[in-house]
Amino acid sequence: MKHKKLPIGIDGFEKIRANDFYYVDKTMFIAELLQNWGEVNLFTRPRRFGKSLNMSMLKSFFEIGADPALFDGLKISEEEALCEEYMGKFPVISISLKSVDGRSFGAACAALRTVIGNEAMRFQFLQKSGKLSAEDKELYEQLIEVGTAQGSLFAMTDETMAAGLKTLSRLLARHYGRKAILLIDEYDVPLDKAFQAGYYDEMVGLLRNMFGNALKTNEDLYFAVLTGCLRISKESIFTGLNNLKVHTISDMRYDEYFGFTEGDVAGILDFYGLSEHAEAVRDWYDGYLFGRVSVYCPWDVINYCDVLLADPEAEPENYWANTSGNDLIRRLLKQADQTTKDEIEQLLGGGTIVKTVRQELTYRDIEETVGNIWSVLYSTGYLTQRGRLPGKQRKLALPNREVRELFADLVKDWFQETALSDTARIGRFCAAFPAGDASTIQEMLHDYLWDSISVRDTAVRTNQKENFYHGMLLGLLRSQGSWLVQSNAETGEGYSDISVATPDRTGIVIELKYADDGRLEAACAAALEQIEEKQYAVGLQRRGMRRILKYGIAFCGKECRVVAG
Repeated sequence: MKHKKLPIGIDGFEKIRANDFYYVDKTMFIAELLQNWGEVNLFTRPRRFGKSLNMSMLKSFFEIGADPALFDGLKISEEEALCEEYMGKFPVISISLKSVDGRSFGAACAALRTVIGNEAMRFQFLQKSGKLSAEDKELYEQLIEVGTAQGSLFAMTDETMAAGLKTLSRLLARHYGRKAILLIDEYDVPLDKAFQAGYYDEMVGLLRNMFGNALKTNEDLYFAVLTGCLRISKESIFTGLNNLKVHTISDMRYDEYFGFTEGDVAGILDFYGLSEHAEAVRDWYDGYLFGRVSVYCPWDVINYCDVLLADPEAEPENYWANTSGNDLIRRLLKQADQTTKDEIEQLLGGGTIVKTVRQELTYRDIEETVGNIWSVLYSTGYLTQRGRLPGKQRKLALPNREVRELFADLVKDWFQETALSDTARIGRFCAAFPAGDASTIQEMLHDYLWDSISVRDTAVRTNQKENFYHGMLLGLLRSQGSWLVQSNAETGEGYSDISVATPDRTGIVIELKYADDGRLEAACAAALEQIEEKQYAVGLQRRGMRRILKYGIAFCGKECRVVAG
């Protein structure tokens, strides 16, 4: 029984079921979709939460000619009347727009032609269909005609491309005598790529035309399902689409069908004998709230389970957050005023912030205000809700340790980049150390603390709280390329926090303390006493340093004290 493979990177339902991969049963999504009827359904969820797998499952269930055995033993198979009426009874058009990319609008159009053309090629029986007219078959030929137009494998015109999905659904409906189901995965990726590359308006116009044809004026459409990360406003690509039902991460309907529930994860861990790791999995990868259901990120859980099977002592890693450029967080940091910095600190400390969430935006809206960036971070999974307030306000929080550590790393990178860009300022700061100028060090370090975003964790031990300040100071001192700056180097009977050797043979020993009680002077005294007791200066003397300076530095929040020994 334990031979089942983990489906890492596999989002094809048929492949998972036919090749005995472990599958978390989400098939009742089909029943709920049919029960809560919507002609056009849009599901917005973060990436890596099972959108593509669910779309593949819908295709395998509804498409004429699909293998019903794929659903044996799954929950939907118990709905016998529903399966009898719907399973394998519809022509299905299924495309993903995640590959519609390019540095220019022409290149993106070529990619879209390929997507539509490849899907049309699945239905070559239409060329010989006795139920299609000569004109119908000519339209089909235009969809699959191979050429080299603008680098595309398919030579269809712009007009044919924009009407391609509607045309294909009409031809399939005539051939089968049944309306078609249309599945469009990652519908918003072309807009994201277009916004980054500078042809956003052209792509909006193309998708508005294509979706309008396929979803608004299509008499041969039974129903459609679209998935994406963001809900793009109706004014951009869904103009006039009054039959659109949108299901976001805030909605209670369908809340358990994207992502893994607590029961799903318990089942996986038990199946593979990994239940002892449940707390670590929960700490790192749980914490999302979709509707009213607590949800884990499937990508993380599956990847960590796979690693644990090879190494039972493996520590959790950052899987989901490392599969993206994380540009949204960088944009937030670049635009952050002092209020935003304080809010980020609250989140990193495990707290919540209250924000008005706009779930209907255009990509152009995102950078207009910091508030819009908060909304997108919520929609894309970097934040989750911890409670609803009147109107569109939400209590927002970082969902779990994985995302918290991602934020912390990006904040550290942002601070280093910002601090190092002011070479005159950082030069004055560093020069104060060999000069023995403790007051200047203290004043400038205090300013750096107020300019930064603290990423210390209020829930960890005191020595771990020192890590933020340690890393911050270490980065500042290492800006001096001619200095040898070491962290936790063995310099006597122990390891000093930071030791510095300068070209003029000045050695500097720095010991840091976090003063939980706010007694900064006492913490500095303890730091200097430790330097003497542990003989931290000995290692620098052996290196030939003729002059040794010693500093005890204490922190509490954004306050600091520097005392020279």
